[in-house]
Amino acid sequence: MLNALIDVTRLLHRRLQGRLPTGVDRVSLEYVRHFGACATALVRYAGLWIELNHRDSARVFAMLLSSDAADAVWLRWAVVKAMPASIGERYLSPRFLFNTGHSGLEQADYAYRLQRSGLKPLFFVHDLIPLLYPEYCRPGESGRHKVRMDTLLNLGYGIIANSAATLDELAAYAHSHALPLPPAVVSLLAPARLPAPSPEPPLSRPYFVMLGTIEPRKNHWLMLQLWRQLIETLGAKAPRLVIIGQRGWECENVVDLLERCETLADVVFEYPSCSDAELASWLHHAQALLFPTFAEGFGMPLVEALGLGVPVIASDLPVFREIAGTIPEYADPLDGKRWKQLILDYSMPDSPARQHQCQRMSGFAVPTWDTHFAQVEALMASLSAAK
Repeated sequence: MLNALIDVTRLLHRRLQGRLPTGVDRVSLEYVRHFGACATALVRYAGLWIELNHRDSARVFAMLLSSDAADAVWLRWAVVKAMPASIGERYLSPRFLFNTGHSGLEQADYAYRLQRSGLKPLFFVHDLIPLLYPEYCRPGESGRHKVRMDTLLNLGYGIIANSAATLDELAAYAHSHALPLPPAVVSLLAPARLPAPSPEPPLSRPYFVMLGTIEPRKNHWLMLQLWRQLIETLGAKAPRLVIIGQRGWECENVVDLLERCETLADVVFEYPSCSDAELASWLHHAQALLFPTFAEGFGMPLVEALGLGVPVIASDLPVFREIAGTIPEYADPLDGKRWKQLILDYSMPDSPARQHQCQRMSGFAVPTWDTHFAQVEALMASLSAAK
């Protein structure tokens, strides 16, 4: 039976802060769901690596997978209780270690401990965006991400990539920096487990959805400028825009439009928090998902929309064509004229372009977690057989 460690430090930290799960967190939670029964929890705290026993690990995993509030008092007690047993030669035995959120890899202590352990780390790589597009990230994030990638390339026992596009970028980075590329597998991500949508649309007028954190890379600014033009031209007949996602960083210009542009009021709606049931209903009844992003490692909203039978208008990125082929409508993220034309077309009740995309969707194979983990476990089996 598998005896693995799952690094849950990032998940616990965010949960205790009361923050909503990101796309990275949702992936990590699926690893907890799949491997939790035969794994223990690793928590990095106060400069120590602390492994909880099986009983406490099971409770932590259940806590993370539940929608209930985290029991902070019990969690601190469990971590403190486990501290003495985590000191010494605890990590010398060869076991798989899952790090699925890039968490801690920029810290020198992480590499130091791995080098002196018998652990076999399996790293999940979500993207190389901070290295390739530092202008879309927080200041200093590029340097931190370089350390993360160097750590996982130098010390990784195996690599799990969310797309061939991501793995290609990682391989190119490794080659250009003369770094080794550990054995790797491409394993696509399944959409979120959304409940059935409401049969009644949440808005009476046609609307489009943007889904994701508000940050420069997602290109909300272009959509808001286009919507201003649509309102000035069509007035009350303009389609609505629903923006679902938390406010991120370096997005002051978008926030200014959302909060101070009177033209957009009552036509553009912002929902920083949205339950899974609400998300399913918003997507299901939308004319299309708008995804004008400049860069992605995967693009979960695209998969979620197509999985619900909702058309997608997206940037023409290699990873989107890898996942969805010719099903979506593609546009350059800077081509405002084409985006405007597509939005006007798809807002019509009997849009031929929208109908054609719905027909193309019949051939879309929604990625599943069963397939994902079968590929991951095949990589693990090959690594165990080889070494």
